[in-house]
Amino acid sequence: MAHIEKFLGKKVEVPEDRRYYAKQGLWAKAENQDIVFGLTEPFLLLAGGFNELDWIAEEGRSVGTQEAVVFAITGKILYIETPVKGIVYFNHAVKQDPAIVPRDPYGKGWLFRVKPETGVEPALKSGIDAWEYITSLKGSEGFKNPEGLKGGVSGICKAVYSGIREQKIS
Repeated sequence: MAHIEKFLGKKVEVPEDRRYYAKQGLWAKAENQDIVFGLTEPFLLLAGGFNELDWIAEEGRSVGTQEAVVFAITGKILYIETPVKGIVYFNHAVKQDPAIVPRDPYGKGWLFRVKPETGVEPALKSGIDAWEYITSLKGSEGFKNPEGLKGGVSGICKAVYSGIREQKIS
């Protein structure tokens, strides 16, 4: 298990037994003839949490590479795309209880699974390993703000946050 000791003020895990798709913060793990996908701990922190989700694609149908399959509301609105082509299935438990995703992102908090057309191993080759994923996060707010300071670390963010904090509202 790889760790980032200080990422937005938290210690986060990045399991070494999976592949990662850095742009969307997805992890992928082979499970029998399927690939299971979920969101990484660092991504969930950067996104501002996880509030709710809905399926965009129809369960049990074929989806293409980079096709949006999940609509999620975090601190942002996200359209999560599948990085592999195949038949998609969803984790209905997370739709009923979205808190599972941040509570157990690498276990019960998975979002969807795909039975890839090309087989599991060839489909996973497009992902990167845990260390490459951690390296991809180096320029993110999580690394730039290891202590998790409110208002971030950029001069503009600090100025805005300080200005808001000092305002007198009556």
